[in-house]
Amino acid sequence: MPKDAKDLQISPQEPPGSCAMELAGLSLRFRGQPNDVVDDVSLSAKSGEVLCVVGESGCGKSVTVMALMGLLPPDSSIISSGNLKVGDKEVDLRHDTLPRAMRGSRVAMVFQEPMTSLNPAFRIGDQICETIIRHSGVLRREALSRAEEMLQRVGIANPSQRLFEYPHQLSGGMRQRVMIAMALANDPQVLIADEPTTALDVTIQAQILDLIRDLRDTTGMSTIMITHDLGVVAEIADRVAVMYGGQVVEQGPVREVFDNPQHPYTIGLMSAMPGLDRPGERLAIVPGTVPTIANMPEGCRFRTRCAFAAGICAQRPPLSEIAPQHDVACHFAPLEDSVEVTG
Repeated sequence: MPKDAKDLQISPQEPPGSCAMELAGLSLRFRGQPNDVVDDVSLSAKSGEVLCVVGESGCGKSVTVMALMGLLPPDSSIISSGNLKVGDKEVDLRHDTLPRAMRGSRVAMVFQEPMTSLNPAFRIGDQICETIIRHSGVLRREALSRAEEMLQRVGIANPSQRLFEYPHQLSGGMRQRVMIAMALANDPQVLIADEPTTALDVTIQAQILDLIRDLRDTTGMSTIMITHDLGVVAEIADRVAVMYGGQVVEQGPVREVFDNPQHPYTIGLMSAMPGLDRPGERLAIVPGTVPTIANMPEGCRFRTRCAFAAGICAQRPPLSEIAPQHDVACHFAPLEDSVEVTG
C-alpha cells in the first residue's frame, strides 16, 4: 500500500555513534592485471560522522566505493575478498553485491559530475520521483511532493518551479544540490560523495560543504566523502583515511592525523599544501608518480617514492595503532622514535 508523504520525512536511522557501515578486507583486481587495484582495504563510518578518504588520483579511492556499491562491471573486475555490513545487513562481496533494494535507500551515492548522472532528456522532478517510487512504492503525487520537499531541503529556491525544469537549465551548483536531494530522498543511513565539489567554484563549494555538514547534524546520517583536497578534509571531516596504491596507509581522527601525521605519504601531501603564513614559498612535492598496477612495488607500495625507504620496506607493513584510533602502515612509525634527527 502506498505510503503517505508525511511518512517520508528525514529522520536518523541509527543511534549516534553506532556503526552505520563497515567495509572489511576488500581486495579486487581488474581482469588481465597482475596486482590488486584495491588491496585489503577496510573502512568504517559511524552514524553522524563524516569520513574523508584522500589520496592522489589513481590511489583507488573511487574504485573502492564503486565496488562496495556494486557498480563495477563483473566482466572486468574480480573481488577476491571483502565483506560489507550496513546496519544489520551483511554482504560477502566475493559472491554478491549490495542488493538493489539497499542501493539508493540504505546507501546512496553522489557522483562527481552531475551532468553525466542526470538524464538531460527528463525533468528534474521526474528523475527524483523515479528513485522515490522505486524504493518506497508511493504514488506519483506523493513522490512529487517529496521531491519538492527535498529540493527545498537542499536549499534550491523555487522548488515547485525547478521540478519541471531540465538539467541544462540549472547551474552547476544547483545540479549538484539536485543530486544530493535525489540521494537523500529515501532517507539513507550512509551517503557516499565522490568528489562532489571538484567542478564547482570556491563559493559554491563552501555552500555544498555547509549543506552536507547540516544534513549530518540534523539527520544523524553517516557520510563518506572521496576527495583529494585536504582543505575540504580540514573543513568537514571527523575522521580521515589516506589511501596510496590501493591501500589505506593512515587513518584516524582528522585533528590527530593533521597534527601528528606519521606516514611519509601523508606528510608529503600536507607539505604540498599552500599556506597563508608562507607567501611566496615554493611548495614541497612528493617525488615520482603513483605506480601503475602492472608495476606496483612489492611490500610497501610507497617505498619507491619514500625518503625513509630501507630494506625492510620490501615487506608490507601492517596497519598498526600508534595512538588511540590512529593507525599507520609504516615500519618506522612513530617516525620520531625511529628516524634520527640530525643538524
